[in-house]
Amino acid sequence: MQGNGEHHANDERLPATARAEGFASPFDRAAWFDLLEAYGFAGQGRIDAHGGAGGVTAWLPLRVEKPGDVAGLTNWYSFTIRPLYTGDGDRGAALRALFQNLRRTAAQLTLYPVAAPDEITAALRAVGWRVKATPAGDRHWLDLGDMDHDAWWADRPGALRNTVQRKAKKGIVDIQLLTEFDDGSWAAYEQIYAASWKPDEGHPALLRAFAEAEGARGHLRMGIARIDGIPVAAQYWTVEDGTAFIHKLAHVEDSLKASPGTLLSAALFRHVITIDGVKRVDFGTGNDGYKRDWMNRHDPLWRIEAFNPSRVAAWGPALKAFGRALLRKDK
Repeated sequence: MQGNGEHHANDERLPATARAEGFASPFDRAAWFDLLEAYGFAGQGRIDAHGGAGGVTAWLPLRVEKPGDVAGLTNWYSFTIRPLYTGDGDRGAALRALFQNLRRTAAQLTLYPVAAPDEITAALRAVGWRVKATPAGDRHWLDLGDMDHDAWWADRPGALRNTVQRKAKKGIVDIQLLTEFDDGSWAAYEQIYAASWKPDEGHPALLRAFAEAEGARGHLRMGIARIDGIPVAAQYWTVEDGTAFIHKLAHVEDSLKASPGTLLSAALFRHVITIDGVKRVDFGTGNDGYKRDWMNRHDPLWRIEAFNPSRVAAWGPALKAFGRALLRKDK
């Protein structure tokens, strides 16, 4: 299906009004993709691919890996990537038009991380791409449903609840929660992260710029835990459209006995559920065991690889990905 959208051009950018299906995310905004581009994550160039059908336009920000090879404009901070839309109408037709347009120049497309692949893979296949969707990661999240904070907490593992109760009673850890960006608190976060078990921060300047922007929007939720006035644990969350997103957390290793990170998590969960009224909490990518203690849902993340059979440059990568049968039928 061709659709009626014009082929993308490099100077046609994702409108600020573009929105994804379902609940909003900080990783769906035009400002996020602008930030990634500004900090060097657009590869050899950025393309905001798009296609229209009727009154709706589908958008997908991409980076050029090499001529003919494009990928979703993401980095390691991204929870997911998905199509965005402007206008009202048949979104499926607009997405098919986007991928039909992309076939004019692209031989290969990679999208990761994708939380819900079916919409994308169906549109790609409908206009002739050969598609492979592979589970390639994990997503833990909390669906509160009708539960309030107390009901959710009562459903947590006994060991977790006992730890929070015992450590909080000792009064060793002081918790500070912030809803605005603060230079001193961010410096404390960076100090804690540097002293934690985690590898060096991938791009601290980008992360700070993102936190400042989220603070300006009123979405920032940040926590600092201190022992004797010294910062020992920090977490950076945001809240948007009924969902809390857990972006970063770290603690100083020699503070582990006091469980400052666990107490800080408990305080932030209480705040976003009781004060912000969220119904979902997204723990991002990764399958760390501790996430199961806090969450009640676990889904795979997907890597979508699509190959354009009309481009010779796609044949070798396609054969490598699927075997020779790919040239005859979709997998």
